Amino acid sequence: MTELNTKPPIIWLNTIVFLSTFVIAAVGVPLYGYLVGIDSALWWIMLGTICFAGISITAGYHRLWSHKTYDANPVVRFLFAIGGALALQNSALHWSSDHRVHHTHVDDNDKDPYSAKRGFWYSHIGWMLREYQASRYSDYDNVKDLQKDPIVMWQHRHYLALTLLTNFGWPILVGLMVGDVWAALLVVGVLRLVLNHHTTFFINSLAHVWGKQPYTDKNTARDNGVLAFLTFGEGYHNYHHIFSADYRNGIRWYQFDPTKWLIRALSWVGLASNLKRSSGYQVEKARLQMQLQRLQKKAKSAPHTLLEMAQQHYDDMAVQLRQYYQARKKLLDSKAKHLREQVNMDALKAQVDELKASLEQQRRHWKELVSQIKQHA
Repeated sequence: MTELNTKPPIIWLNTIVFLSTFVIAAVGVPLYGYLVGIDSALWWIMLGTICFAGISITAGYHRLWSHKTYDANPVVRFLFAIGGALALQNSALHWSSDHRVHHTHVDDNDKDPYSAKRGFWYSHIGWMLREYQASRYSDYDNVKDLQKDPIVMWQHRHYLALTLLTNFGWPILVGLMVGDVWAALLVVGVLRLVLNHHTTFFINSLAHVWGKQPYTDKNTARDNGVLAFLTFGEGYHNYHHIFSADYRNGIRWYQFDPTKWLIRALSWVGLASNLKRSSGYQVEKARLQMQLQRLQKKAKSAPHTLLEMAQQHYDDMAVQLRQYYQARKKLLDSKAKHLREQVNMDALKAQVDELKASLEQQRRHWKELVSQIKQHA
């Protein structure tokens, strides 16, 4: 492995692409707008292109191919392959391979391709500017399942042609339609690409330093609603790193996760299936465990009896959570399979309602106990 104090060879192609597109976006676009003017339609087309390319990364590269959180129709997979080429973030095969290594070795400076512990610049873009882990460029042993997907392999083989076609062909076509090819290349081509790049890169960098850790502190990943807004729902990164097999990142109804909404909508029309969700019991238990852990660390001056009560309350709630979710799953399975002749649905529903009411009371007591302990912090 490359030592941290060495300077591996520069990857000139990546460096030139990132630098030139940034300069053109930051200088060329405003200058052209001031001297010539830019049709308002181009801004809307740019926004639509950003959404298509971005969602192809989040719903396609990330949640479909990297984590296999759902299955998708070939038409959907083909569109994501095209959108991924438009996003210019390498092929789905290579991207997924890197990302799986990241999850396996998160925060390991020698093995994590974009370890946040090596600094913001490195995790954001620096890891792509030098040959830090050259062996990864052709080692796809961890994505053998994706090598069986003909669409993934087709995109991988023709990636260069697809990127040129989408990143130049589409803006030129738009420019011909609005009567200004140069403006379209600048706005829909270059500026759009820079925005797609750096908002995605924020998940590797900012999402590991800015935000909350409600589910785990065993890695640097954070939940951040602002980043979720900029990245089609990917900002709930702390949740994702502990429950990566879930097709959702924002699990609450109020959390902004358009990638989740798209996947669910695709399932309603038969274009996606086998949507995977983490156990509600495991999710809530992880959240409560983090709360208890923080209380034990911060409130050392609290009366010992209060901390003991918190531990006991956590243990009791964990048991009750399991009972509630087991009963709830049994009820839902019974409804789905129409087993009315085998299961007393009314009795089962009453049991679930009783457990839910008891659990809500436990949660209220837990919040009161947490508040009391925090007063001694």
